[in-house]
Amino acid sequence: MGKEKYVAYVSTYTRGDKNGIKIYDVDMEKGRFIEKDKVEITNSSYVTISHNGKYLYSITDFGVESYDILEDGSLKFLNFASINGMRGCYVSTDYTDKYLFVAGYHDGKLTVLRLEENGSIGDITDEIYHKGLGSVAERNFRPHINCARMTHDNKYLLVADQGMDHVNVYRLDLQMGKVMLADIIRSELESAPRHIKISKDGRFIYIVHECKCFIDVYSYEDKKNQPVFEKIQSVKTCNTEMGSYNAASALTFSDDHKYLLSSNAGDNSVVLYEVNEENGHLSEVFSLPVGGEYPKDASLFPNNKFLVSLNHETNDMTFFRVNTEKGNMIMNGPPIKVDVPNCITFHRL
Repeated sequence: MGKEKYVAYVSTYTRGDKNGIKIYDVDMEKGRFIEKDKVEITNSSYVTISHNGKYLYSITDFGVESYDILEDGSLKFLNFASINGMRGCYVSTDYTDKYLFVAGYHDGKLTVLRLEENGSIGDITDEIYHKGLGSVAERNFRPHINCARMTHDNKYLLVADQGMDHVNVYRLDLQMGKVMLADIIRSELESAPRHIKISKDGRFIYIVHECKCFIDVYSYEDKKNQPVFEKIQSVKTCNTEMGSYNAASALTFSDDHKYLLSSNAGDNSVVLYEVNEENGHLSEVFSLPVGGEYPKDASLFPNNKFLVSLNHETNDMTFFRVNTEKGNMIMNGPPIKVDVPNCITFHRL
């Protein structure tokens, strides 16, 4: 058995560069990337890999695109599908890879599309526009959907609505590809829930809040076909001082689900938590600067020894050597230039 080989896919906005997805070979020993290939696609604001590991789906202007992941990690274009709305900001599949979910920040729309056996994207099976409250208490409440992902038992779709400060919980009909509202997880007012992650065993849900910079932890179970969520912990992602503007961005699990990572714009830091697999609780390992501005996404390498930060405003990726025992990270070589990066995903070849 040779060494495990990985590639990394980085999605970017395309300002004067037609290639919205960059592909890198990952040097697992040195904790660095080597550019391998790039894919012509407009404004890839988010990418995801199907649960069977065969296909990559990306947001593009006006819709979504599907790609076959080849043996060496390069991508072969399969097809484009319209989402009948404005550009999405998040995409994911259900656990059987039968459906694709697209979250629309700009128009507050959730789109469900059927996936074909060969990985290509089929027809829209459902579309839901989140409704707003108009202007209440001096603030314009408008739906902005930022994330849509299934619970591990493949029963419920969790949809984070940043504008409305709650997560809608939809029951998914696997035959028809239709969703029906089953519950609502309400967050603090003006906290803006942004991303959702789920523990390895599916029992705990983690919701990061962009405006108030905290993560809420919920226990989840399906009781008599009803989803039951209970808040068990709330942790800060950075120290919020008066007058400073910070925004929590993405939420990412390490490959083994032992660590959870979030990054903060403004503070320009990354925070790493250890996950207690028994009770779902998070304990902070470190919170340290990323050496760039507006870390929109950050990820541990699959071996947990290195970390990469995607810095949206400084147009680069910074690399660090991580020591979870000592609770620190040290800059690992020079930044790599990449224009307006959005998100990163590692793929094992």
